[in-house]
Amino acid sequence: MRKLKNNELGRITVDEFKVVEKTPIIVVLDNIRSLNNVGSVFRTSDAFLIEKIYLCGITATPPNKDIHRTALGATESVDWEYVEDTLTLIQKLKDSNIKVLAIEQAENSTKLNTFFPEENQKYAIVMGNEVKGVQQEVVSAADGCIEIPQLGTKHSLNISVTTGVVLWDLFQKMM
Repeated sequence: MRKLKNNELGRITVDEFKVVEKTPIIVVLDNIRSLNNVGSVFRTSDAFLIEKIYLCGITATPPNKDIHRTALGATESVDWEYVEDTLTLIQKLKDSNIKVLAIEQAENSTKLNTFFPEENQKYAIVMGNEVKGVQQEVVSAADGCIEIPQLGTKHSLNISVTTGVVLWDLFQKMM
């Protein structure tokens, strides 16, 4: 077995990415502190052809060398927009018939492994702050909460890991 070189992977160009049909998922970053986490979400969103990323509150925006270091250019391919208030954005998305799912440990949350997206439905997933999680008012406004089942001693996963797990799960269920 031989590792493939980058030029053997058959990846699309940034221009091709801009026009290719996207996975009907939007990522909302609710007050993310770490620039590395932001960059990682961009890179993961590129991998799964995510439609758009909204950067909200204190979440930093490109261009930024620390975001770029982790994103490796994905800030150029994935569409993004800064919105100051997450709650206002959530209402706008819901008004556009996009189902909003907070990724959070909450009462009556749905385990990710038992969640199946509706056909022809666009979703927005809200990822929360590294310490405080998704704001309670945003959780309350969401159409539902998805939780990754965890069995160890820690209370949560890193936001970049959580985003990767959730996007992969939804992506493969939508294919």
